[in-house]
Amino acid sequence: MNANSDNPIVGRMFQELSTVLLSEYYNKPFSADIAILIGEPAKQHKFDCVSEDKQYVAECKCYRWTEAGNIPSAKVAAINEAVLYMLFLPAETVKIIIMEKATHVKKNETLAEYYVRTYRHLLKGIKVLEIDTNNKTIRAIKD
Repeated sequence: MNANSDNPIVGRMFQELSTVLLSEYYNKPFSADIAILIGEPAKQHKFDCVSEDKQYVAECKCYRWTEAGNIPSAKVAAINEAVLYMLFLPAETVKIIIMEKATHVKKNETLAEYYVRTYRHLLKGIKVLEIDTNNKTIRAIKD
């Protein structure tokens, strides 16, 4: 488990890995922290990973189950906030939530699998991908 002070570093490292793996997965260059106009009136929002042509937009979430194996409800709320921002992107944009593969001995599903099972009703048109940081692989949870 990381100390809270490590969270920004861990998150940044996950974002960097996500950017590299998304570039390979979709076979196009991605960059980190790209601002895109959303909403009415339009306002810039910085997204975590965006393809060079802005066709693919991803938000990275490096979250884990709580130490006791409970749902990290504040973190789930942050994922829902990212989903909300994505709803303001153009319809043709491929919208992606990318989560770290997070397991717990008390759970028979990853946090990403739990999130999709519980919040699928919010995810129309949004993909959920899971990165295994040990193997550096991507798996589609919801395509």
